[in-house]
Amino acid sequence: MVRSFSSEPVDASEVDRLCDLARRAPSAGNTQAVEFLVLDTPESVSAYWEQTLTSDARARFGWPGLLVSPVLIVVCVRPDAYVERYSEADKSRTGLGGGQDRWTVPYWWVDAGAVAQNLLLAAVSAGLGACLFGLFEHETAVARHFGVPDDRRLVATIAVGHPDPAGSAPGRSAGRARPPLSKVVHRSGW
Repeated sequence: MVRSFSSEPVDASEVDRLCDLARRAPSAGNTQAVEFLVLDTPESVSAYWEQTLTSDARARFGWPGLLVSPVLIVVCVRPDAYVERYSEADKSRTGLGGGQDRWTVPYWWVDAGAVAQNLLLAAVSAGLGACLFGLFEHETAVARHFGVPDDRRLVATIAVGHPDPAGSAPGRSAGRARPPLSKVVHRSGW
């Protein structure tokens, strides 16, 4: 993931292309309830950071190059769309149309993750940098500020832009080794 961007803009048509590729991820019941809040003006990007980091926190922020990303894409999902879809005749036998609490695995989170991964891969394929990060306790503030409907959940934010090769060092997590494939692949049983 890239945590340092140049301020060079990303063409709006390229952002649309990334979102189009991202939304083609599979979804439970083909519900297709993942949406994007695209912040691609200096004003909207600045407003996002004002909602999520105080000015003092921005001044001390470990990755200042992330703050200049020209595009922030907030991945959003509408959980009730899954309940509605699974109330339809071809899915009603599952019982999942009875409410969000019926879902032992809330597939709206899974589907949003697949969409986010598609977006990250599409950005890299286009020669851009991208970085996914959480909204954590700022979900409500960001949603309210940008007028996101109350029935949507904000899953993650993806910064997109041109990488700054002279930017900040990788985060501490980048040094964590991946476990060997033999530790994560279990054939014919655990």
